[in-house]
Amino acid sequence: MIECGSLEYAHARLHARHGQRVGEADWRRIEVVREFAPLLELARGTSLRPWLVGISADSSVHQVEASLRGHWRALVDEVVAWMPRPWQASLAWCAVLPDLALVQHLARGGETAAWMQVDRVWRELSGAQPQARRAVLGAGPFAALAVAWPAPQTMAQAWQTEWQRRLPKPPSAAGDTLGPVVRALLDHGRAFAGAALGEGWLLRSSLHARLSLLLRRAAVEPAAAFIHLALCALDLERLRAELLRRMLSPRWKPA
Repeated sequence: MIECGSLEYAHARLHARHGQRVGEADWRRIEVVREFAPLLELARGTSLRPWLVGISADSSVHQVEASLRGHWRALVDEVVAWMPRPWQASLAWCAVLPDLALVQHLARGGETAAWMQVDRVWRELSGAQPQARRAVLGAGPFAALAVAWPAPQTMAQAWQTEWQRRLPKPPSAAGDTLGPVVRALLDHGRAFAGAALGEGWLLRSSLHARLSLLLRRAAVEPAAAFIHLALCALDLERLRAELLRRMLSPRWKPA
């Protein structure tokens, strides 16, 4: 019997979830649908269905964004619950990733939006006076990011530093695969920062292939959980792009 909370249990659950991810044939069918409502109907017939809960043809852009962020957090919580306790804190920190750009926006003095006032995660920080926001951030679940508040361009580095602090051992000592996973993600980040217009999805496809190879090598290693989350993040980002493209550009036509 496989014990819940063991690497063997986590690997079995991750393998099952990985097999349920949407295939490229379904993505191709989704990409050619021109309108938002028919796209939702089609996507709900695929394994993307759980990520569309809470999204309807009448949803606003901010409601779609909030739903997707919520689904990401729920996914991270699910994976955390499968893993041995020493690895849970570093995995849980991955739930913060969709919020980095918003923290950075506020740190740069950006305006708050009305939706932030009704978002349970963002209500307190966005409602604070600008001069008090760093202290509010430092007292909340994103506290480790407060160090980057005076230098918003370092926000991603602050996230990575905290992630490494939460690991039970350094990536180079955590198994054969976690180090290469970190390098793959960092390489992607550098390439993406210097990418020309139109190269983004090609780079994402390359990262997807690299992570898929690493997942096959990971076997019963903690790295498999991080790879699974990274692959799901790519899927979620792709779904978000398909949804928002049709909401924000009603005249958009497939290539």
